[in-house]
Amino acid sequence: GKNCSLLQEMDVIQKQDENCYCYVQNRTIHLQYLWSTLQIKVNSREKFQFEPISEKNNCLNSETVFEFAACAVHILWKPETCTETFLSIKQYGEDVCFKIQPFKIEPYVVRVKREMLDGKLLFLFVAGIFLFHFANSLSRSAKFFYLSGMILGVLALLVFVLLTLKRFIPRHSTFWILMSGSCMVSLYFIYLFKENIQWLWSEHKNYLLGYFLAVGITSFAICYQHGPLTTELSITLLTWTLQVTAFVLIYLGVTIPQVAYAVIAVSLCSKGLCYPLSAACHIARSV
Repeated sequence: GKNCSLLQEMDVIQKQDENCYCYVQNRTIHLQYLWSTLQIKVNSREKFQFEPISEKNNCLNSETVFEFAACAVHILWKPETCTETFLSIKQYGEDVCFKIQPFKIEPYVVRVKREMLDGKLLFLFVAGIFLFHFANSLSRSAKFFYLSGMILGVLALLVFVLLTLKRFIPRHSTFWILMSGSCMVSLYFIYLFKENIQWLWSEHKNYLLGYFLAVGITSFAICYQHGPLTTELSITLLTWTLQVTAFVLIYLGVTIPQVAYAVIAVSLCSKGLCYPLSAACHIARSV
């Protein structure tokens, strides 16, 4: 019912009453902000309630599957109670609004600063490029097969269990319906884990390490029992899966979607041109 305070870069705001804040994106595209993010930090000596405010009431109007997943998570999101929280905002992303509600009359501070080179975004982008170009060789590596099985088991346990029990599901339609539901549930839990990783690591470190260790060892044992992929069809399917994953990493690793689309298009063209280029080089050497 009241207007939110607009946040600007380098702001340091100190208040002690309930208020909402918004950061409105600058729509002018500059390439120097390709891996730039805005860091918002809220801290206080007493606990406060941090609640994101979504401007989209209807998730069906989302333009991409990532926006739909984020919208669905915000609907189910419960307000976070803490004494300190961080918020990382992508340049050229959506406008972000949140509400701070202190439980006691105690001042809290909202700080805004820009990080010109976000290491997480750069890592995702480089990992996507690497994964796309080496997908074929990685899909034939036994070590990568075991490593990817352990990572899948830790991050998407339902998907891993479903793939393990695939032979016991007689109908393909039933398997793909269960797989779709498992993927959506896994994405939801991955998003929650990403948002609460600092709290989980500080408050439940032993349980988190125990989960990683138990599920990782179990996943490795199951993958070792089945053995690496041998058929050409399975290797091809794994290669395509890695390449699609690489496209997702490239998209998430930059702040300008148009740049991500251009890099993906160039990568696809480079894969398609390798065969005629190699044939031309062979003819040239023969001549």
